[in-house]
Amino acid sequence: MPAPPTPFVALSLLESAELPLLVAIEQTDRDVRDSPAHSHAAGQLLGSARGLLSVSCGNGSWVVPATHAMWIPPHQVHALRSHGPFSGWSAYIAERGCADLPQTPRTLRISGLLREAVHRAASWELGPRTGARAHLAEVVMDEIRTLPEEPLGLAMPQDARLLRIAEAMIADPADGRGLEAWAEWAHVPMRTLSRRFVVETGFTFTAWRQRARLLRSLELLAEGVAVTTIALDLGYDNVSAFIAMFRRTFGVSPRRYGAVGRGLAST
Repeated sequence: MPAPPTPFVALSLLESAELPLLVAIEQTDRDVRDSPAHSHAAGQLLGSARGLLSVSCGNGSWVVPATHAMWIPPHQVHALRSHGPFSGWSAYIAERGCADLPQTPRTLRISGLLREAVHRAASWELGPRTGARAHLAEVVMDEIRTLPEEPLGLAMPQDARLLRIAEAMIADPADGRGLEAWAEWAHVPMRTLSRRFVVETGFTFTAWRQRARLLRSLELLAEGVAVTTIALDLGYDNVSAFIAMFRRTFGVSPRRYGAVGRGLAST
């Protein structure tokens, strides 16, 4: 039986005149995956079998645990990094099939149906998608269309002064300077900084920084860093404050979240 396609062959096929509606792949590597910024005409749903992915796309960044998937519409420039050796999958949707799919990048919680449908599609050799295969492709697309978006992303501001501040806070999450000090550092009026952060990111300055710290904590948990170390490295006054904020945001303790993520490797 012919082998399933590689990523290069999958994209080449989707962008050719043949245009199958869906091509899925699964990959496991011994190395970290670090894909530089790129784009393609096909839409892409991507996820990991275990661990965590960090994805940048457009003016935002997302962390994607193995319980979730990232939808990237056609022609969106994006980059990907895995935390630890890469084990993951992608479902590429031909551009003609993306008209009624979400037009902006987003994370979705994976349903059992979606996971199994992509796994089945990844076993297909190259060839036409007819009959049961065409139906399964529609199932995958319907799941992308209807699964609710989950808030695991962080929009970056577009104003150059605000972007400089945002990048500095991401580079050093423990930096505890307040709004006034950051405004002075970036030579921007404090009221302008406060107002523009909400307009350009959807969050207040304080809420955005808190979210950036929490998303970074997911990456550190995936790398096996101790909860106490994470709390201190991210600038929390004490471990209890970090655990309480994490639990309010994600519904479980950081220790439990990290254990579940690592345990997915054997499920």
